[in-house]
Amino acid sequence: MFDIKAIRDNPEAFDTGMARRGLGPQSPELLAIDSDRRAAIAGAQAVQTERNARSKAIGAAKAKGEDASSLIAEVAALKTRLQEGEEAAKALEAKLYEALATLPNIPADDVPDGPDESANIEVRKVGEPKAFDFEPRQHFQLGEAMGQMRFDDAARMSGARFVVLSGPLARLERALAAFMLDLQTTEHGYTEVRPPYLVHDAAMFGTGQLPKFAEDLFPAGDDHWLIPTAEVPLTNLVREQMLEASALPLRVTAHTPCFRAEAGAAGKDTRGMIRLHQFDKVELVSITTPEGSDAELERMTSCAEEVLKRLGLAYRVMLLSAGDMGFGACWTYDLEVWLPGQDTYREISSCSNCGDFQARRMNARYRPANAKGTRFVHTLNGSGLAVGRTLVAVMETYQNADGSISVPDVLKPYMGGIDVIGPQ
Repeated sequence: MFDIKAIRDNPEAFDTGMARRGLGPQSPELLAIDSDRRAAIAGAQAVQTERNARSKAIGAAKAKGEDASSLIAEVAALKTRLQEGEEAAKALEAKLYEALATLPNIPADDVPDGPDESANIEVRKVGEPKAFDFEPRQHFQLGEAMGQMRFDDAARMSGARFVVLSGPLARLERALAAFMLDLQTTEHGYTEVRPPYLVHDAAMFGTGQLPKFAEDLFPAGDDHWLIPTAEVPLTNLVREQMLEASALPLRVTAHTPCFRAEAGAAGKDTRGMIRLHQFDKVELVSITTPEGSDAELERMTSCAEEVLKRLGLAYRVMLLSAGDMGFGACWTYDLEVWLPGQDTYREISSCSNCGDFQARRMNARYRPANAKGTRFVHTLNGSGLAVGRTLVAVMETYQNADGSISVPDVLKPYMGGIDVIGPQ
């Protein structure tokens, strides 16, 4: 969400930012609506001033014993005009709000230009892809062969892009989530939260899923939606709140299921767990000051990277181009993990700084220390990590020639003595 005054003051800069997102000039239409809105407000105020003057004249006429009937009729007519003017101003205010709500955040100056992922920049690589003395299999080949990953059973009850995990493989996924939460809460200073999985329209609007991406979501009755990520409830914890500067940065994390009607491009990733309608994720959210948000993004990204490091998974960090970033982000790092079965890197986490974009939609503010007034907070979110995709990476990286999977050392305390997962 944007400040119309800022657009009014520098429309060229705003349109330049929108152009980096692949959009044409937006300021002419926005400023035209704003001009009509302000004219309607000014007109209503003028009518109100005139009405007040006529009301005083009625009092004066009555005090003198004069006939005030014509003045009374004029006041009644002015009341009708005032109501019409106020309604017109409200309608134009709503029209402007709706127009602003569908526009994405403006990329930060240092974000590379480009239309899509082809313009992303590799920041660093960590670890070397594991070499095998056999042809590594993909995760679904491993899981189906051992009878602990079943897509057919899921399809019979839920349709495509769902999975049933069972036995030690299900436990391995649970172990991953527990390990991620323990790491982020005990070593990285995040507070664990158990949020609702159903949220109102307003919460989805606050983080930018509504109104633009309604088709990518699962509605759940009147004014409720299944969360597409814990970013939604975690960020909305500060909705309509006034925070003290001393409380920032606020860092929270949650392990939740995520529900997305959108499951990627048609015909892509149709097999396996890469794109599902339901998956688990450990989410990281930070609320901080404008001055601290750049450093907070670097910190959040390193917290997500640490999960991959301790699991011994090779990965790379990508800086996303302006055309590849999510709707609410002004700067994003993607973590891409190496998948031996696919012989490529695949996204496993996105860590984004949203600036004050979401805070404006949520009206989330703070009081700066030793300063007058209030300011919008900055919000950040990142996956720490997508649990299902991490399971995929662990399975493919730690697979053995016989089709079994060795349990990474850091996960063994969570596995009840299971060191190797094989057919049951």
